[in-house]
Amino acid sequence: MKRVIPVLVLSVAGLIPVWRYEPSTGTTSTTEAASTPSVSSSTSSSGSSGSTTFTGTTVATEKGDVQVQVTFEGDKITAVKMLKQPNHPQTTAAVPKLIAETLTAQSADIDTVSGATLTSDGYKESLQAAIDAEAAAASASPSASASAAASASRTVAGTTVATEKGDVQVQVTFEGDKITAVKMLKQPNHPQTTAAVPKLIAETLTAQSADIDTVSGATLTSDGYKESLQAAIDAKGA
Repeated sequence: MKRVIPVLVLSVAGLIPVWRYEPSTGTTSTTEAASTPSVSSSTSSSGSSGSTTFTGTTVATEKGDVQVQVTFEGDKITAVKMLKQPNHPQTTAAVPKLIAETLTAQSADIDTVSGATLTSDGYKESLQAAIDAEAAAASASPSASASAAASASRTVAGTTVATEKGDVQVQVTFEGDKITAVKMLKQPNHPQTTAAVPKLIAETLTAQSADIDTVSGATLTSDGYKESLQAAIDAKGA
């Protein structure tokens, strides 16, 4: 037994270096990608609801093709991106200047960049084509905008009407000019009222107005309902 102990100690000691220098399998490494200079403006966000993008024509030049893509917020130019451009140092240097001038001028009426005349001329021609496309789309959109506005949902609460049974208040949802939903915000806690409300709402959706019949047995609630309903209709039209 006395001889066994040193052997065990040496064996354990021999394992320590192996354990200490075992390579870790959980190590990760990251590599940064080289960034490529961008020639586009990024002043607009792609998530903007009013953002539209138009692509200009491809203009052939002696140096190479030029094509511009323009982003508008409403009628304002917020970003310009080069889809095609000559592979030339003077073009690379000129494009940021052309874009900056476009964002300032808000048109294709910009100066030619010295040393990049051909690219500048092609840029302005493609830019103007994109601007013309946006103008054509805008001129065709008023009817679509009116239609979208007409179909927009709006909820209006009528006035609170005090009755002997309790307060009555109606909330009305419109899709354009159409009443699509009615909700009671306040109503008397009474069985006849509870029974009358679905009938009043159903008649409202059919008549599309406050010109509806009084529910028998719930005259006070019906009158308060119609008064609050009319107030909501009037408020929507205001």
